[in-house]
Amino acid sequence: MQPIDFMKDALAIKDEIIDLRRRIHRHPEIGRTEVVTQKLVEEYLQSLGIQTRKIADTGVLGLLEGGRPGTTVGFRADIDALRIEEKTGLPFASECPGLMHACGHDCHTATLLGAAKILAAHRQELPGNVKFFFQPDEENDGGAQRMIDEGAMENPKVTAMFGAHVNPEIPAGYIGTRPGKHYAAANPFNITIQGIGSHGARPHKGVDAIVVACEVVNALQIYVSRETNPLDSVVITVGTFHGGAQSNALCDEVKLAGTIRTLGPEMRQKTVAAVRRITEGVVQAFGAKAEIDIRESYPGIVNDPAMTEFARQSIGQLLGQDKLFAIEQPVMGSEDFGLFLDHAPGTFYQAGVANPEKFTVVPLHNSRFNVDEDVLPILSAVHAKVAYDYLISN
Repeated sequence: MQPIDFMKDALAIKDEIIDLRRRIHRHPEIGRTEVVTQKLVEEYLQSLGIQTRKIADTGVLGLLEGGRPGTTVGFRADIDALRIEEKTGLPFASECPGLMHACGHDCHTATLLGAAKILAAHRQELPGNVKFFFQPDEENDGGAQRMIDEGAMENPKVTAMFGAHVNPEIPAGYIGTRPGKHYAAANPFNITIQGIGSHGARPHKGVDAIVVACEVVNALQIYVSRETNPLDSVVITVGTFHGGAQSNALCDEVKLAGTIRTLGPEMRQKTVAAVRRITEGVVQAFGAKAEIDIRESYPGIVNDPAMTEFARQSIGQLLGQDKLFAIEQPVMGSEDFGLFLDHAPGTFYQAGVANPEKFTVVPLHNSRFNVDEDVLPILSAVHAKVAYDYLISN
């Protein structure tokens, strides 16, 4: 059997992949509203003869059945945008005021569609199936769990899961990988501190919720700097602090909101317990009360070492070993792709898009974020190559 030249196939549809990205970029949609993107994805997959079904309200699940029996591999692309006003000045800039694909999800979607087209052209050579997860709402409540709850990982059962993210900190054309802990877990929290109001000239008659809240914020930072191992990555951010309505009165209620970021389940459990313990202890010491709501959000991404090495070998064969980028440090950002890895081993790699000559070095979630579009067919070829290699080796 003649080897498949995945890069040649991808470059042959480069203009199509770029056009898909630009169409999606012009019409960004936030989580749970991605109806235009859903329609584009569904129609494109159907045009390739790939079975589709709507899932998680505004997502799409595609199934490409190979010509021979075998296992099933999954690939995920997130499809939602952000509430950011675009300032790139691009000819295909967002046409939706206040919304922008500032995190590259337009690229993720277009490149996975490109991979679907490449693989569909070789379906008779595939020993097994490829599932394409076009996931809504990654930036907000998370669509991964809803896809899983609706059976996306079953019938046929997905035995390995892969995904990718564009990265403006990695040179364009390189693919970054990291085994083990890769993305942080996220735990959003809300804390309401109840004090006792009184006249500002008689503070001893009340319990100042603002003073207590300040002590809570400081104590949480002291936990990070003095209770945790410096080699363990922990971030506790209090992002909002609201209280008080009168300058000459003690505030009786303060509302705090923030996020906890940790790497690995053990540190997550320890830190969540510590936030509760410290908050309760501080407010009790000052005679106040607290309502503490710490929520479970994204679990983080822990890449399977064996699957990461498998992907590295496959990508190295495609692009050359010199195009592999070793990611040395995990990131404290969060991603709900990790939920899929709770159900199947896999890995999440990074596609470098940084090119100073094209001004594509702006950080993610920035109003001027853009990518080097020459990377798009490369990522499509990478997805297709990893999918094919996994199926023929399993």
